[in-house]
Amino acid sequence: MDEISELNSGLDALESGTDKNDRNILLRNAFRLYPIISALVIISIWQLVVTFSHIPNYKLPTPLQVFDSLHRESSQGALWGAIRTSVTRGAIGFFFAIAIATPVGLLLGLDRRFRAVFRPILVGLQQLPSVAWVPAAVIWFGLSPVTIYAVIMLGAVPSIANGLISGIDQMPPIVTKVADVMHANQWQKIRYFILPSAWVGYLAGLEQGWAFAWRSLMAAELIAVSPSLGIGVGQLLDIGRQLGDMSLVVGSIIVIMVIGITIEKIIFSPIRNRAYRNRGLAI
Repeated sequence: MDEISELNSGLDALESGTDKNDRNILLRNAFRLYPIISALVIISIWQLVVTFSHIPNYKLPTPLQVFDSLHRESSQGALWGAIRTSVTRGAIGFFFAIAIATPVGLLLGLDRRFRAVFRPILVGLQQLPSVAWVPAAVIWFGLSPVTIYAVIMLGAVPSIANGLISGIDQMPPIVTKVADVMHANQWQKIRYFILPSAWVGYLAGLEQGWAFAWRSLMAAELIAVSPSLGIGVGQLLDIGRQLGDMSLVVGSIIVIMVIGITIEKIIFSPIRNRAYRNRGLAI
C-alpha cells in the first residue's frame, strides 16, 4: 500500500508540474499579445477623439489617413529607404560611441582621481540636450555624415560610460582580489573579471545610450538637411511639416517609436533577460 501511495503521489506531482508548465506557456503567449492589445486600445481612443472632438483632419488625422500616408510613402520606396538610412546611421554612430565610452568608463570607474576630475563633466554632458550639439557640429563638419555621427556619439557616450562606472561601483571587491591572486594582467583582469561583473550596469548604460543615440539622430536629421545626406526618418518628418501633411508627420512619429521599440525588444530585451537569468534574478 505504501508503494502504491508513493506512486500516486509521484504521478500527481508529475501532473501538477505539467499543468504548471502549460500555464507558464499560456502566460508567456498572453504576454506577447499585450503590446498588440495596447496598440489597439490607443488606436481606438485616437479614433474616438477624432470623431467626437470636431478637430479638423489637417490638424489631427484619423488612423486610416495616417496608414494611407505611410502606405503611399512605402509604395514609392521613400519610407523603407528612410528607415534603412536612419537605422544604418544609428547603428554606426552607436558602435563608435561604444568604442569611445567603454575605455572612458573603465578609466573613470577604476581610477578615483580621474573620476573626481572628469565625472562631473561626463554628467554635465549627459544632461545636455543632444539637439544643442547640432549647430556646432554643422559648423565643425559641414552638412556631411560626420556631423550626424558626431551628434549621435556626443549623445550616447556619456550614458554608456556612466552605466559602466555604475556597474564597476556595484562590483564585489573580491572580484579584483581573485584576479590578483590568479596573477591576471590588466587586460585579463578587465576582460575576464571586471566587465563580466559590471555587465548589468554596463548593459543598462548601453540601453540608455541607444535611446540617446536614436534621439540625437532624429534631432540631427531634422536640422542638418541636405540632398547629399539622403533622406532619413527625421527628414521624412520634416518633409511632412513643410508640406503641411499632418498624416505624414504623425506617421513618421509612429515609425520612429516603432523602430525604437523593435530594437529594444529584438536586441536589448533578450540580452537583459539572459543576464538576469545568469545571476539568478527573477524576470
